[in-house]
Amino acid sequence: MSAEVSEQVTDAELVARYRRDPHLFTAVHDRYYRDIYLYVAGRLDTQIAEDLAAETFLLAFDRRDRYDPERGDLRPWLFGIATNLIARHRRKETRHYKALAKLGPEPVVEGHEDRVVTTVAAERMQPYLARALAALSGGERDVLLLVALGQLSYDEVAQALGIAVGTVGSRLSRARSKILALVDKENARG
Repeated sequence: MSAEVSEQVTDAELVARYRRDPHLFTAVHDRYYRDIYLYVAGRLDTQIAEDLAAETFLLAFDRRDRYDPERGDLRPWLFGIATNLIARHRRKETRHYKALAKLGPEPVVEGHEDRVVTTVAAERMQPYLARALAALSGGERDVLLLVALGQLSYDEVAQALGIAVGTVGSRLSRARSKILALVDKENARG
């Protein structure tokens, strides 16, 4: 965090300051980069995550005068930008999940018993979860992953995507139901 802007400064105060001095936008980057990066990395991959996280802040900086503090905090606004950038990669994301679904589990590496059990269970579920994620609509996948990976609240997801909180709840419910049904169906087979 830059010396001029402490962690105690609210988003509204930060916006007011960086509008007067654009160099202070680095404080926005310092405050939220890690969250945005982890969210994008969870949705795509780490190589693309660095690029898209950087692009998120570049777009946010370019659009900083359009940010309206009355609509909410900076965090959901930034997640909304990141989600829109991810949408550009949606076909690639879907192909990625479909490819993961085709992969079988990797061979188990010897190690501590708990680690082995966890690894085996996770590897066994990976193709099923990937197939289930690929089967979701874009809106359902966005909501589910903003909650699961971004750890946003329903209100923050609604702000990030520009949808009603009720829509967040219904999309999340449908996504969870679809994933459980597909995973249960696969478990019944195997």
